[in-house]
Amino acid sequence: MLFTTILLAAMAPAPTGAVDTTRAAFTKCLRDHVKKSLEAKMPAGEFEVAVKSICNDERAAFRGAVIAFGRSGGDSEKVASEDADMQIDDYHANFVDKYKDYADTNTLPGD
Repeated sequence: MLFTTILLAAMAPAPTGAVDTTRAAFTKCLRDHVKKSLEAKMPAGEFEVAVKSICNDERAAFRGAVIAFGRSGGDSEKVASEDADMQIDDYHANFVDKYKDYADTNTLPGD
């Protein structure tokens, strides 16, 4: 019985792996949107507003993975949720800053 429990635990996906995978998907979506928005010459202010309404599925998956990771480490639901929201806010701010930099220099990000 103990062996089966250990085996099942080893086969379960690691919470950190889910965070890494969903983070990669979320940031890829944001990068793709930055490039499309730059090509469309979207004003930086509009991009700043739009960034919070794009990549909804990827953001939700990332948020869920961060919460699950925090909970697996003993965080309360509130603390884990706050951490996830803070990380998402940081990504939004980072991509808005990148967008402004690219727009100011009239360049596009590399692929």
